[in-house]
Amino acid sequence: MVTTTTTSPTVVANPQYAAPAYVTTTSAPTVSTVVVTQAPPVPQVDTVIAQPSPNDVWLAGYWTWRDSQYEWMAGHWELPPSQSSVWTAPRWEQEGNAYRFHEGYWN
Repeated sequence: MVTTTTTSPTVVANPQYAAPAYVTTTSAPTVSTVVVTQAPPVPQVDTVIAQPSPNDVWLAGYWTWRDSQYEWMAGHWELPPSQSSVWTAPRWEQEGNAYRFHEGYWN
């Protein structure tokens, strides 16, 4: 059973934007969801460094929401939990006038 706790929307003031962002956070034991009213910036270009081993997989960088603003999380190499694991990249999806963040995960 998964228990989800929902908090009321929080107004986030950000001097870079004319309108405030409204953030709603829901959380479960291992997953958290962020919804904001500001579109994420265009993805940055990561510099892909040398692959540490043939088993490492490149996980591209992405924008996350931290401290009331978008923050770039640089791409990196990572060993999958098993040889059959497939990475589902984190993503932002537009929902009406808001944007919901979905964490990346191995499946």
